[in-house]
Amino acid sequence: MDIEEVKERAGPREFSPADDLPEEYRKAATRMIEFHANSEIMGAYLERPFIRQAPSIDRKLAFSAKVQDEIGHGQLLYRAAETLGVKTREEMLDDLANGKGKFLNCFHYPMTEYVETPMVAFFVDGAAMRRQATLRRTSWEPYAHAMDKVCFEEGFHVKHGEDILRTLMNGSRKEQQLTQEAFEEWWPRIIQFFGPTDDKSTHHDFAASVGLKQKSNDELRQAFLDQYVPKARKYGLEIPDYPRIHKNDEGRWVVEEDDLDWDEFFTIAKNEYEPGVGQIDGRKHAQEAVQWVRDTIEADNVPAGGQPPQAAD
Repeated sequence: MDIEEVKERAGPREFSPADDLPEEYRKAATRMIEFHANSEIMGAYLERPFIRQAPSIDRKLAFSAKVQDEIGHGQLLYRAAETLGVKTREEMLDDLANGKGKFLNCFHYPMTEYVETPMVAFFVDGAAMRRQATLRRTSWEPYAHAMDKVCFEEGFHVKHGEDILRTLMNGSRKEQQLTQEAFEEWWPRIIQFFGPTDDKSTHHDFAASVGLKQKSNDELRQAFLDQYVPKARKYGLEIPDYPRIHKNDEGRWVVEEDDLDWDEFFTIAKNEYEPGVGQIDGRKHAQEAVQWVRDTIEADNVPAGGQPPQAAD
């Protein structure tokens, strides 16, 4: 197929590895899915410390299960990307460890205090669900199938985060104050989760034309604000004065996009933001620490002659 035929045929779950797709589609889909997979992995690294730091055994178990889910989502998505024939899973993991792989802005920031956890587990995961639900209708079938599982499990993650937020905001005044402060720090980052505004997005038009994306960044951000501004207020959080948010004539929440630090956002997008570099270095050290396991497995399974052992009859 040429790219014009792809655009004509584009629809939910339309294309599979059996289709002879042009390189332009394959590269765009790989970039998009790899970005998603990297984000799942880096999000897990952000929450991993709270398996130990969470205040109760139930919370520790929930964080443990969530981190396992996120790592599993990453691996599932790498395999979906691999079916496009552009990059292998190993190449994508190496790029992530070496600072070439891109991932979501929120996962570049450190998260050190327990009161910050619902900012990711409720608000960021809630934003992710807005995007991921639309990707169940993406045109690359392996990606859509992966999203069926991811969305099912992410729904539980959002409930986990909401329960933490509910507990904190029904706790002591000190807990409520610290949670409000964490919300004020994370809120601009959360709003930027969906990426640059449509007029600054470099990939949306093509991705939408070939069915990879179903909604634009602005549409997803608007849907998130409509749903999560009332939820934040329901639990007693005060929406920060900055960035400015107000209701328009249609009764929908609107953010003043110019109030957001887009210079910082695009620095993050290039993997040049200092805290994010630290996150990437952490991933690199972890990958290097277990390299001996991969080497040992390969040495055990591939004898000197270079051929893997044959199964017994």
